[in-house]
Amino acid sequence: MPNATPAPQGRRAAVVPAQPRARAGRATRGPLHMIGNAHIDAVWLWPWQEGYQEARATFRAALQRIDEYPDFVFTCDSVGYLAWVEEHDPELFEALRAQVHAGRFELVGGWWVEPDCNIPGGEGFVRHALYSQRFLADRFGTIASVGCNVDPFGQNATIPQLLAKSGMDSYVFMRPQPHEAELPGPTFWWYAADGSRVLTYRIPHEYCSPEGHLGVHVGKALAQLPHTTEPLMCFYGVGNHGGGPTRANIDSVRELDSADQYPRMRFSTVRAFFDAAAGGDLPAYAGEIQPHGVGCYSAHSGIKQLIRQTEHALQAAEKWAAVASAVAGMPAVTGELEHAWRQVLLNHFHDTAAGTALPSAYDDARDQLGEARAIAARLQNQAIQRISRQIDIPAEERMAPLAVFNPHPWPVRTTVEVEFGGALGDGTIVAVDDTERRTPVQVARSTTLTGGRRRLVVPVELPPLGYRLYRLRPDHTPPAAPPGDDATVLENEHLRAVLDPDTGWLSSLVDKATGTDLIAGDAARAGHAVVLDDPTDTWGHGVVSYRDVIATFTPTSVRWLERGPVRQVLRVRSSYLGSTLTEDLVLAAGARTLEVRVTIDWHERLRMLKLRFPTGLTGVTATHSIPYGHLERLADGHEACSHTWVDVSGTVAGHPAGLSVLNDAKFGVDVADGEIGLTALRSPPYAWHTPLPLPADADDYEVMDQGVQRFTYRLLPHTDGWRAAGTVRAAAELDQPAVALLESYHDGPLPEQRSFATVSNADNVVVTVVKQAEDGTGDYVVRGYETAGNPARATIDLPFLGRTVTAEFGAHEIRTLLVPRSPDRPVVEGDLLERPLAPPAGDPAPPDGPPAARDRPAVDDTPVPADEPT
Repeated sequence: MPNATPAPQGRRAAVVPAQPRARAGRATRGPLHMIGNAHIDAVWLWPWQEGYQEARATFRAALQRIDEYPDFVFTCDSVGYLAWVEEHDPELFEALRAQVHAGRFELVGGWWVEPDCNIPGGEGFVRHALYSQRFLADRFGTIASVGCNVDPFGQNATIPQLLAKSGMDSYVFMRPQPHEAELPGPTFWWYAADGSRVLTYRIPHEYCSPEGHLGVHVGKALAQLPHTTEPLMCFYGVGNHGGGPTRANIDSVRELDSADQYPRMRFSTVRAFFDAAAGGDLPAYAGEIQPHGVGCYSAHSGIKQLIRQTEHALQAAEKWAAVASAVAGMPAVTGELEHAWRQVLLNHFHDTAAGTALPSAYDDARDQLGEARAIAARLQNQAIQRISRQIDIPAEERMAPLAVFNPHPWPVRTTVEVEFGGALGDGTIVAVDDTERRTPVQVARSTTLTGGRRRLVVPVELPPLGYRLYRLRPDHTPPAAPPGDDATVLENEHLRAVLDPDTGWLSSLVDKATGTDLIAGDAARAGHAVVLDDPTDTWGHGVVSYRDVIATFTPTSVRWLERGPVRQVLRVRSSYLGSTLTEDLVLAAGARTLEVRVTIDWHERLRMLKLRFPTGLTGVTATHSIPYGHLERLADGHEACSHTWVDVSGTVAGHPAGLSVLNDAKFGVDVADGEIGLTALRSPPYAWHTPLPLPADADDYEVMDQGVQRFTYRLLPHTDGWRAAGTVRAAAELDQPAVALLESYHDGPLPEQRSFATVSNADNVVVTVVKQAEDGTGDYVVRGYETAGNPARATIDLPFLGRTVTAEFGAHEIRTLLVPRSPDRPVVEGDLLERPLAPPAGDPAPPDGPPAARDRPAVDDTPVPADEPT
């Protein structure tokens, strides 16, 4: 896409210091590796069907250039395009395979497409490598050793670990560019927080070129590169809508190579460049590489919510399918899950996920992600029903059994809502668990007006990655009287929240364990739902922060929806011009979070809505979640990309305190001192790219995020820091909620409560994946990561497989364990491609595994009695 990006506003542009100039020529520059490529935007200003065709046309053109020029080499960076060609043009695919084996068609990237490198979740990035590298190995007998994302809009800090653990030792990118982010040089070692590193190169000027002579293109690239005799690299070839190197491009490379004022230029591969560059004394860089286009963190709320929800739906479905395969005989469904994941990976494409494509692209994305979510829902239901069918549930008059499933390998206390129409009568209801403990059930307003159904809110306490059966019975105990006043106070044993009807937001949020009020004083008078002027383009080019407040939503009503023994729900309605905002504040008994369910009906243009959470904290540290990790950033008000949570920690009146804000759909956020701002939406025109100005009839252009959208966030106050507060796990519980299933009476071998996986001894280790292996052996894969930046020794109990595994997790480390179904085979560590890194004694080590991982002892593996399959 166009590369005219202005320097960021609001701070000095970070420019790489100029190098002492030497006389150009072969003696002082180069060699310059010329990389023939054709960047293909699968979706941007055209639909995916056009990208599908363009991949075929581009690869045919590349094969023609290979035939015509014996020294020319073509580089391909997206595995998904190869899969498209295999799907509809097998003859062309065989020709590509031949040129790969001949060394003339280079495979790099190792991911399905060039995804947005901020929006996908940690496991989403893993699946790019898992499915793509396995595709390459199966079809071409090799995998990519170089990661390549030249077009995405910033690089998250976990990428080096994700690459290193999926067979790649180097990485090439372009954005952010020198005027946006200063780096130690074009070539450097990039380190992730766990210590993983990849040799990295930021390409100069552009990844594509004009179709004619390359003199200007190469000159602009050299102007951004230091005067050095170390290897340098320049990409060329017509791109964005595909195309690739033209004859004129290739002829001009030969011409420029013969001119003394240019460095030696060679047709090359990215792999050859990194092999040549690796021997130098190279600088190091650690952390994220940002920013570029901060508006992309929030442009098109719908696609971002769909991506988040679909990723987590698939992870939950995989867990239950894995368990059901062992305890209930469910056949393997890895093929269906891979198809669903491929739909997600396609829509990770940077212009899709970033919200910068044309409007019709999001109709296709809705359908593709909808298919993936439907697959996840169907497989999860099948797995849960198979497991639930094995529970022994004796018949009992006027009792409705409710099985509730927890997808997380730690205990979860929550509430579930079920619509119920049965023989329990119209009176009060009680839930009785397997210990005969009785808990009141609250009746909420049904979602239907036809009668005969009631919506029940049931408090549950669930075992780790397991289920619990509750028996719903009529209760003859008179219901407790509701509070007698209309005060806008929500309170339980942990929290006390006071709403100010005049502002529509909290005037007080007290952590009752210490009495600390996070919102007292000036914070209680700050605005909450604020409207900002946002005249920037779809990407938000040249912007680092959004601070131009023009209005605040005005509250129009405050009323109670529920005030019962299970939860309290207070509804606040507000408005701004033609837009309305509804926030339902929900506080459940025993909850440590205040939940807010948001409905926005938005009808503004070139505006932004931020939900601000002011606090009285001083001395603030701001911590943000990123894919499979976290990162501290300055609390300077700059827009940043956060995933499921953001935290501010500091002091209030000299006492330690903090606030984590969890969400299920948003990514754009800023922290200014002790205030968090969550970007709810933006409304620029679709695919508007500066410096192109808006036309006089701009009102006729469709803008984003019009109409109704819904999402949920939770406020988690704490006193001992976000780690001790369990912020990471609390955020995971929001993204993957418990599932309630109304059951019937039947015999079965399973008890009323069962856990299938537990992580103990290490609260900072979160297991995110329990799945069946991709190789069809019936084995299993368990993946987790260290969340707090502290090494841990975690015990992972897998009773459904008869295993207890103890594994060491380094700080910030992602670990993958390969768990054989047979108890006679040991558990070993794997990489992200599900290849063993520490094989049993006597077996040769795989050639591509990172030596550091291979040298470390894998795991302690203790057999325990397994659940018997039925």
